[in-house]
Amino acid sequence: MRSEHILASLRDRVRKRAKGRCEYCRDPDDFTTASFHCDHIIPRKAKGKTELDNLAWACPWCNTHKHTKMYAHDPQTGRRVPLFNPRLKKWKRHFKWNENQLTIVGRTQTGRATIEALNMNRSEHINLRRLLKMAGEHPPE
Repeated sequence: MRSEHILASLRDRVRKRAKGRCEYCRDPDDFTTASFHCDHIIPRKAKGKTELDNLAWACPWCNTHKHTKMYAHDPQTGRRVPLFNPRLKKWKRHFKWNENQLTIVGRTQTGRATIEALNMNRSEHINLRRLLKMAGEHPPE
């Protein structure tokens, strides 16, 4: 599949709606040296369109791990479930922060499967959250 350019105006709308945070792991885009992406929630490969309702603001790490996935296995039940869709679901319904607010915990099968599939608690994420917490910038909201 050939790469499709996303207009700057659409990219800005996706970023603004997400308040500059990855819609999966919640990491902020202004504390990284890597560009965030407009993730196709339903991948182009699966006929997903390049339109606001199908785009999520994603850090490069979540976006790379998600790639064209739409489903993953819940590590607790082994069931194949849909990944978290930030256009249809509320983050707080599927995820929460652990007691020290550095690790994302899945509340649902979808939450647990998404954390696992996108590797949302990798050490680099936790290190960034630790620094952001010390600076008073974490957790979000």
